[in-house]
Amino acid sequence: MDLLLGIDLGTSGTKTVLFDTAGHAVASHTAEYPLRQPRNGWAEQDPHDWWRAVRETIRAVLVKSGAEPRDIKGVGLSGQMHGLVLLDAQGHVLRDAILWCDGRTQAQCDEITERIGRERLLSITANPALPGFTAGKILWVREREPEIYKKCRHILLPKDYIRYKLTGEFATEVSDASGMNLLDVRGRRWSGEILSALDIDPALLGRMYESCEVTGAVTSSAAEATGLSPGTVVVGGAGDNAAAAVGTGVVGAGKAFTTLGTSGVIFAHADQVAIDPRGRVHTFCSAVPGAWTVMSCTLSAGLSLQWLRNNFCAAEMETAAGLGIDPYELMTAQAERSPIGANRLVYLPYLMGERSPLLDSDARGAFIGLSAVHTKPDLIRAVLEGVVYAQRQCLDVFREMGVDVRDMAACGGGARSPLWRQMLADVYGCGVKTAASAEGPALGAAILAGVGAGVYASVEEGCAAAVRAGAVQEPDRAAGAAYEPYYRLYRELYPALRSSFHTLAGL
Repeated sequence: MDLLLGIDLGTSGTKTVLFDTAGHAVASHTAEYPLRQPRNGWAEQDPHDWWRAVRETIRAVLVKSGAEPRDIKGVGLSGQMHGLVLLDAQGHVLRDAILWCDGRTQAQCDEITERIGRERLLSITANPALPGFTAGKILWVREREPEIYKKCRHILLPKDYIRYKLTGEFATEVSDASGMNLLDVRGRRWSGEILSALDIDPALLGRMYESCEVTGAVTSSAAEATGLSPGTVVVGGAGDNAAAAVGTGVVGAGKAFTTLGTSGVIFAHADQVAIDPRGRVHTFCSAVPGAWTVMSCTLSAGLSLQWLRNNFCAAEMETAAGLGIDPYELMTAQAERSPIGANRLVYLPYLMGERSPLLDSDARGAFIGLSAVHTKPDLIRAVLEGVVYAQRQCLDVFREMGVDVRDMAACGGGARSPLWRQMLADVYGCGVKTAASAEGPALGAAILAGVGAGVYASVEEGCAAAVRAGAVQEPDRAAGAAYEPYYRLYRELYPALRSSFHTLAGL
């Protein structure tokens, strides 16, 4: 039986899943590792922990499945984006990786913008210089740790370090490289203009591939470490959201998905390059050759509900523990007792500042309209609605850019809630479906591996064979109309409060 391996290198752990060619998970295993915060706002991990987790999870799925290593036709990689891995001439790690959620590089981002010009940077990379992206991290190490930077001979993204350990190749692919502020996103190649302006030697960067191209093969030493067969092909793979798009079938015009996890993400397919001149959302190369994606990221989606649970819902947590159910089920059941608009209560989900579409780290959360009539069900519903309004505001930017969205999937922990999915459908004005598989990024990586190994003729063919959708929740037009005035008010609140947020941050 032909099998495909998908490795998803996340921030909290690595999940490796073995699939058959119809997309069924044969075996799965996850290994966790620590995140280090040497200072407030910093976030680092040891790449050796990633490689240990990959070795452990590959061996575990081989044991659990009883599969013969020779039956694995290809390996695909998915991973956390934007992280900086520095290697010396011998391929040794020079320092802990600086991660996507690290916020230390605002000064370097300002320098990038000044050197290149904001409009020129947007026109080439399709994105402004952001602290999460990789280029600012490179400049930070060069400035603050010059002895380390002098030894650097290879700059890799997190999943591409795993590629190196598996194949010995220094390579990357277009979807993940799009989040470095160094890629010519239209041309799908490194930007010589930006590298020159930032004085970064292009020889430090990996060879560029499309996501489904073969980038190398498992070496004998990697085979001994993992249990894989030597010579097994390893494809480009994709950044985590691009891989999730493949794993949920978002590979054609009109298709998108919304993730309600800690953050909220909308990720839409685009057949042409579409760039927001204000930089409110991100444009990346798609894992589908010759296509692109538009992505938004709101920082406190599920985090908002988690904050409410941890601080105000102790009774629900205790009851849920006794019943053996998720406390969010009890919370959303309470929210259903509150009407649309939460009895005239609006929530702004800016607990960690905001990225899309505001780009304001000083923005803060707020309940607007709170009065003595409000109860816990109203607060819960207001949080659910506020998160949905934040996603709709991003979707409106997509529509301004001409990115068509007609087919929406929902994933992430929040997507398990029928109430939250229905809110999305009503506020978006389009049907919202679930994915039958919960293995989105790993499945997407495996499909890409299947294309590279010749199991599928194209990414689209692989998705047709391996991706199945769950039920669709259609929009309730009357409910959509009832939400609309609250959404319009929601859009007015941040501009009215912006100066107050900035004043508060300075106190």
